[in-house]
Amino acid sequence: MGITEDVRRPDAPAGEFPLGVSRPPLAVDDLPTPEEVFGVQRMGLKETFKYAVGPSLIALGVSIGSGEWVLGPLAIGLAGEFEGLFFVVLLSLLFQVLFNVASARYVVATGEVPVLGWARVPPGWKFWVPLSIILFYAAFILGGWAAGAGQSLLTVIEGEVVEATDERARLLAIGLLIVIFAITALSKKISRGLELSNWVIVTFILVTLIVLDLILVDFSRWGDALAGFVTPALPPEGTDVSLLGGLWGFTAMAAGLNWFIMTHYRDKGYGMGHRVGYLSGIRGTQQDVLDVGVTFRDDEKNAAIWKRWMRFLRFDMWGVFGIGAFFGMLLPSLLVLQVSVDSGQKPTEENIITFTASALESQYGSFLFYLVLIVGFFIFFSTQMGIFEALVRNFVDAAHGVSPRLRRTVEGGDVRKLYYGYMILLMIVTSITIHLTYPENLLRTSANMSNLGGVVFPLLLIYLNRKLPRTARPSPIVHVLMVLFSIASAFFFANFIADTFFDSPLYTF
Repeated sequence: MGITEDVRRPDAPAGEFPLGVSRPPLAVDDLPTPEEVFGVQRMGLKETFKYAVGPSLIALGVSIGSGEWVLGPLAIGLAGEFEGLFFVVLLSLLFQVLFNVASARYVVATGEVPVLGWARVPPGWKFWVPLSIILFYAAFILGGWAAGAGQSLLTVIEGEVVEATDERARLLAIGLLIVIFAITALSKKISRGLELSNWVIVTFILVTLIVLDLILVDFSRWGDALAGFVTPALPPEGTDVSLLGGLWGFTAMAAGLNWFIMTHYRDKGYGMGHRVGYLSGIRGTQQDVLDVGVTFRDDEKNAAIWKRWMRFLRFDMWGVFGIGAFFGMLLPSLLVLQVSVDSGQKPTEENIITFTASALESQYGSFLFYLVLIVGFFIFFSTQMGIFEALVRNFVDAAHGVSPRLRRTVEGGDVRKLYYGYMILLMIVTSITIHLTYPENLLRTSANMSNLGGVVFPLLLIYLNRKLPRTARPSPIVHVLMVLFSIASAFFFANFIADTFFDSPLYTF
């Protein structure tokens, strides 16, 4: 078939694939097979779980966090019902998984991480790279997850609820950032270290919540919750519009900023990511990471291999992440509503992090108090781990990709020196931001800033994916859904701005 003429310059030399503006053309090579990448003879179901599943677990570790443990349960607990709220959750989940697959599609087809993909969209990298980093950091630099983890951990240590503003909780939060640094540093391959950590953490969280919900939650309430997902309805009257916007932004992960986690498909070796390289830990062997991606020859051989990679990608995102995110929102919300009804109390912004544990202690004793606090701690910690590492990773990928001077400065081409030096700087900055306000307020602001990303990046993704080799381009219906996602995110973000800064939301329920 050859490289499609509508994206290839007539004068382009053989072996180059121009894409977009302001960035060098992609090199051209063949797609590696999954067996070549993962070093096995055949990729069956066992091998799929062992080798191909991974980025979804890192995403799930981030996903089962502030939306699922704080914003969703807070909204459900205050409303006292699921109808109208869980339908918003379902729509957000479906849109976000579609966006994740579309973002990862670009990574698998080119080996370039999304932040360098945005650099190819007109007017070019000088506009989009700084803006994308600013939008990403505006949502995630606040460190509300570390603060929440610190509060949960200190409550476990003290044996009684401590305030979110307790300085000891914030010092513990800073200590947890150091633990994250150690996990990445001790990993031979950073992505693999995060995967293994999240295998353990996510499994513990979901299994524990399933057991607690099966034992404690009334059967009828399960039916109400599941019906809430599939019943089209407006949110209950009086629903806080900023809280609802936070629910939309953080239901699955981070709305239009989900691209930040798709870099792990490159490091996992999916498709052309195998040709580009990955970030290794201090214990790992130094790896070259190409500053420009590589795409594949658009012929029948590569088309067949591409379809295989897309099957693995969809399994990873829909089968692992999508289902996990669904239960990640369902299970905590069920538990909070049940204990709210049983105790006659409602959660608040100030107590939502410890509300369930305190209510269960009064009804069932200290064992459930400690168990739920530990679950909450791991939820916040896994989220902060994925986000904190991504803050470093995406800045370093962007800077390394667009700055020849920086690449020359990094001694011996070892990008790890830039990665870990910047991580230390970021620990200092985050240690300051967690002192700003309650964790819930930090998280709500972060979620609504993610909605701003939901306005912008689906549209950029349409541009990029339409420029890929024809075999790698998504169906036109995907582009239509990305536009709808952008419009919905714009509604929630505009409402947040009007409510927060002018105390007059554009639309109320």
